[in-house]
Amino acid sequence: MSLIAKAESSGGSFTPVPPGLHLARCYRIVDTGTQKSTYMGQEKKLRKVMIQFEVHSIDDDGNPLLTDKGEPLSISKNYTLSLNEKANLSIDLESWRGAAFTADERKGFELKKLLGVWAMISVAKSVGHDGKEYTNINNINPVPANIKKAGLPDAHNDAKLFSIDDPDMQMFETFSDKLKGKIASSPEWQRKQGKNKTTDSFDDTLDDIDF
Repeated sequence: MSLIAKAESSGGSFTPVPPGLHLARCYRIVDTGTQKSTYMGQEKKLRKVMIQFEVHSIDDDGNPLLTDKGEPLSISKNYTLSLNEKANLSIDLESWRGAAFTADERKGFELKKLLGVWAMISVAKSVGHDGKEYTNINNINPVPANIKKAGLPDAHNDAKLFSIDDPDMQMFETFSDKLKGKIASSPEWQRKQGKNKTTDSFDDTLDDIDF
């Protein structure tokens, strides 16, 4: 099912990605539905999406950054589903692709095009309103040509999109309880009905812009 950004209109232990610049691959996009957000004391209800990356990098000693299971670390960032020029999703995607969106693209950009695309992500630590320390993606940039030329690592995770309109329940069951609860709290999930047909396609054209 399509997941389109427009202008205007697992359990277990978790190993955080350390601060720094890392080579990463987008492997999962999750539609989390409409969520409540508070900004400057005002509560809003906004459609949200989570973009998740697998990280292919090394630590200060030159060792691969891996989980206890020997898998690449992962990190995600949540966005409002908007391509307005000042929206964080629009800003990050334009930086990542190295090109501004055209007026036509802002009318409806298929997020599925991001799946499998590599990036250089800048990760930093910050303290949340709850006083806890979090690791966040600050910037997303294209992979330099010299790194592409040297060869990118093998992908680890299957590239998948989860849409509330046509939910893959097998994929849903792999989510953490917190993510499941977040999705389940959305009005889209609560009113979703049976059959939906998938009509989107993935344009895998080769270009200077990866998506």
